[in-house]
Amino acid sequence: MEERRSISDIYGGRLALQRRSYSPSCREFCLGCPRLSLRSLTAATCAVWLVAYGLFALCQNSMVLSTAIFITLLGLLGYLHFVKIDQETLLIIGSLGIQMTSSYASGKESTTFIEMGKVKDVVINEAIYMQKVIYYLCILLKDPVEPQRVSQVVPVFQSAKPRLDCLIEVYRSCQEILAHQAVTSTSP
Repeated sequence: MEERRSISDIYGGRLALQRRSYSPSCREFCLGCPRLSLRSLTAATCAVWLVAYGLFALCQNSMVLSTAIFITLLGLLGYLHFVKIDQETLLIIGSLGIQMTSSYASGKESTTFIEMGKVKDVVINEAIYMQKVIYYLCILLKDPVEPQRVSQVVPVFQSAKPRLDCLIEVYRSCQEILAHQAVTSTSP
C-alpha cells in the first residue's frame, strides 16, 4: 500500500511524504525535499561574478575572472554532492533492522543500517534550534555492556526537518513494528 501527501517542514516549506507499507512489520517513509531553486543559484552566481568583475576593473588582471568562474563551479559541484539532499528515506524491517538513506542532488546516496538487536527504542526528542523548539525523530541504541542504558542517539530526517505531525505518524508506525517484533520474538 502506498500513500503520498504534502507536508510542511519547520520553516513552512513544502515536503513530500511517501509512505509504503510492505507488510505489518515492514514500512518505508520517504521525505522529498524541494529541488534546488534556479533563482537562488542565479543570484549567488551573479553576486560572485559581479565582485570578480569589480576586482578585475580595479586590478586589470584576467586571472580574477577565471578564478571566480572556477570557484563558482567548484562551489556548486561541492554543494550538490555533499550538502543538498533531495530525499531522505527510513525503512523499518521488524526482523532485520532500520535503514536510513539520504539521496543527494548529484545522485550520490548515503546509507546507514542499524540492526534491530541494537535498537532500544525510537523516540521524538525536542531541541532548541535558532530560538525555536523543534522536534526530531531519533533512534536510541542499546549500550553493548549495559543493555538498559542508551549508548548513542541517531537522529532521523536531519535535512528535511519535518513538523511534529509527520514525526508522530512515523513514530507510531515505528512503535507498532517494534511492538510486533517484541511479541514475535518472545512467542515460542
